[in-house]
Amino acid sequence: MTSQTPGPARGPFPGLLIAFEGGDGAGKSTQTAALAAALESRGLTVLRTREPGGTPIGEKLRSLVLEHGHGEIDGRTEALIFAASRAAHAEQVLRPALERGDVVLTDRYIDSSVAYQGAGRHLGTDRVRGINEWATAGLWPDLTVLLDVDPADGRRRRTAGDAAEDRLESEADDFHARIRGAFLELAAARPGQYLVLDAHLPVDDLAAQILDRVDALLSLRQGSSA
Repeated sequence: MTSQTPGPARGPFPGLLIAFEGGDGAGKSTQTAALAAALESRGLTVLRTREPGGTPIGEKLRSLVLEHGHGEIDGRTEALIFAASRAAHAEQVLRPALERGDVVLTDRYIDSSVAYQGAGRHLGTDRVRGINEWATAGLWPDLTVLLDVDPADGRRRRTAGDAAEDRLESEADDFHARIRGAFLELAAARPGQYLVLDAHLPVDDLAAQILDRVDALLSLRQGSSA
């Protein structure tokens, strides 16, 4: 995988950046919404966002790279499109929210590129990580929640009800297996910065475990600012 172990060094921001990662069909959107609702009920300001996307240019790039019908997109071009979207996201959305003191929840972040393009497309995880570290000027999450799902189960989840798969979702199972392995290796290399959960657990159980971990982070943040 990689010998690099980047941490959450991202500047003296009062806010908190939490990334949700995992294979397609892992339930990231469901858990992001649940965490946002729980934190907002306590009076915290929460920003939910997603990648690729999160900005006007990012949403255009999202449609270009995920929708079918745009012709062939080679792996290197794909990686750079994601990095370009992420650069705008970090500069225009994430940093301003963190500077305001918001809790920022992003559905996918740098690890998705490392896994999907670095491992899935065989571009090299270190190379893809380096591109994205430069694109975000070293903006790393305080916590990454990894929802681990078996690729076959993920496909069954995302195609339930005859839902159509996007360009990456429709890749073969071996592609998604490489992605799953890459996510797990990333988490194993930095266990203190990850919360790895079995995506097959009941939704409420997952939500409770995520909230407990975020509560611990918030307590640490409050203690260090006291």
